[in-house]
Amino acid sequence: QVQLVESGGGLVQTGGSLRLSCVASSVNIRVKGWYRQAPGKQRELVATVAIDGSTTYADSVKGRFTISRDSAKNTVYLQMNGLKSEDTAVYYCNAVDYRSGTPSMSWGQGTQVTVSS
Repeated sequence: QVQLVESGGGLVQTGGSLRLSCVASSVNIRVKGWYRQAPGKQRELVATVAIDGSTTYADSVKGRFTISRDSAKNTVYLQMNGLKSEDTAVYYCNAVDYRSGTPSMSWGQGTQVTVSS
């Protein structure tokens, strides 16, 4: 069973910061990035980080969010600065499970981020 534990969400005022963490229970579960889903909207990609550390970001968060990986801790972080009301969503980490030999995609349980004006 894949286990991805997310933490760090909460309520913050506009312009504030939060850091999300996603810990995978196995080194064979590779966290790829973060997605978010706002009420009434589709889930969208926020940021990804490759095993070599290269990153990609949605245009809406470039310059404000930073994704990073700590391989020793099997953890991926999402540092969110300059938060806006439109960043309010449930944030999910996304991973690929390689344990069975056939890669399969998995999601964390989600962590709520609420930005108040």
